[in-house]
Amino acid sequence: MRRAEFPYLPDLLVLALRWLVLVVFITVQALAGMPSVAFLGVVAAAAGLNLILSILAVANTRLPAHRLIGVALDVLISAAFFYTSGGLGGALSWAGVLAILSGALYYEWRGAFISAVLVTALEAAIAVRMIGAGSLSAYALPGMMLLGIHVTTMLVLGLLSRRVMRLLRLRYRSLLALREETERRAQVKERKRLEIFYSMVETLSATLNYQVVLDSALNLSQSALGEESETSRLISAVLLFEDDQMVIAEARGLSPADRRVTFRAEEGGLAQALKSGQPQLIPDPAADAELRHLLALRTCQAALVLPLLRGMQIFGVMLFAHPESKFFTSERCDLLEMISHQVVVAIQNARLFEEVEKEKNRILSAQEETRKKLARDLHDGPTQLVSGIVMRAQIAAKMLHSQADELPGELKRIEDLARRATQELRHMLFTLRPLALESEGLIAALQQMADKMKEVFQQNVALEIEPQAVEALDLNRQGVVFYLVEEAVTNARKHAQASLIRVRLKRLPEDAQMIFLEIADNGKGFDVNGVFNSYEKRGSLGMINLRERADMINAVLRVQSAPGKGTRVQVVIPLDEAAVDRLQRGLAKVPQPN
Repeated sequence: MRRAEFPYLPDLLVLALRWLVLVVFITVQALAGMPSVAFLGVVAAAAGLNLILSILAVANTRLPAHRLIGVALDVLISAAFFYTSGGLGGALSWAGVLAILSGALYYEWRGAFISAVLVTALEAAIAVRMIGAGSLSAYALPGMMLLGIHVTTMLVLGLLSRRVMRLLRLRYRSLLALREETERRAQVKERKRLEIFYSMVETLSATLNYQVVLDSALNLSQSALGEESETSRLISAVLLFEDDQMVIAEARGLSPADRRVTFRAEEGGLAQALKSGQPQLIPDPAADAELRHLLALRTCQAALVLPLLRGMQIFGVMLFAHPESKFFTSERCDLLEMISHQVVVAIQNARLFEEVEKEKNRILSAQEETRKKLARDLHDGPTQLVSGIVMRAQIAAKMLHSQADELPGELKRIEDLARRATQELRHMLFTLRPLALESEGLIAALQQMADKMKEVFQQNVALEIEPQAVEALDLNRQGVVFYLVEEAVTNARKHAQASLIRVRLKRLPEDAQMIFLEIADNGKGFDVNGVFNSYEKRGSLGMINLRERADMINAVLRVQSAPGKGTRVQVVIPLDEAAVDRLQRGLAKVPQPN
């Protein structure tokens, strides 16, 4: 058997006409009288064969010598109907027309001629057998009439079949050409969309600029949806979260007033898209609970909301709207959904890049602040002492000639200044890199820091450290805790004029996965809000450093102070991800300052 991509047109036509002729044969015979059992058997056989051939035609399959077999079967079926209907005197004496019709459709005039000859000869033999040779003269007229019918049918169908088949072939070829052209256009359209999609992927991957990502996403989305004539009335926008509201970060077709509209995404299509994580097609955006606030959407009959989600991160949505209710076909919805997935990745990359840039700037700022702090400490401490040593040495040189008896006392003062400068330099080196923290641990490092504060600056520092709390901290957190304590104690020493600074480190009794750190002094205190609000005008960033160091370990920093009431710096440090989540959601029970 042979298979083809398209159906065989002559087969379909012959099958249809064969079914029609069978119906006509049954009707004519029924009108002439009760059909015989033999006639009904021929009908059943003919119908069965035609059914098998119809199934093959639907499957675009042909038998070897398919046309020849079809014509031969029609010749036999015509002869069978001629015989079972009564021969020359029967109602279907003209049944040979079926065979001539089949031959003409398959082989044009040659097929009509051969079929006519075969069926005429076969029917003549059947007639002779039915009526006998001696009675042929009585059926001469019906025989001549039947021959005339066959010849006339042969001539008419032989002449018409060529033209009919030529017209059918032309029509069939035009339909095939139309189909091929339609497929070609669809392929060109699909190729164009793929080119746009790949261009979008390349564009979005090539830039880490946040605004360029949003602008490119809307431009490429509009290009991918079709020609400009189709998308000229399309409204598109990217809505992104800022705090607890969504704002319009970029848009096409929206007025300046619409661009200022904000959304809480708590109801309507926006809420459904974010809650389900699936695109939402809104048939009447002007009636939506939140989208109705956009004046440009009041002329639109359909809107599509695509959530911008990545794991547990929710960035916002992409919004498309059009005045035509059937604009967003399933194909366009699928395309926009693919684009939204790429936009999410690009937005995430752009945000990560922004965060990296901010972190880099923060590190540079911290390094600069460290250099300034070191310069201030050197200027306020060792540099002043060295200057004092130089001045005292000059005085001692003069005393050598005039007041030699007072020279030992002056040399003793020079020695004290040099010793003090050495102590301060060692303390500065200790705070820059506390070797005790690396070799002996946090408790020893904090104790050394407290001892040096007493030795160098006569500042009393009391430690209350729980060993279990220290053991729960990894080395990274221990380092951050040390620098938090050192920064807070240094700030208190310089500004608080406190007689005692108390450092406490313990586990929270209500939550074993939280560590509580507190640095409290009994100094003069300060206005917390005033200090934080004026940091842009100040040269020191002590409190900012504390907050940034706390952020490094996902800790929460709290500062409480007031003029004349001392200062408390409290830090709550989570030990695992669950504790971080509880802390950020405000579920951790943090001790309140007294």
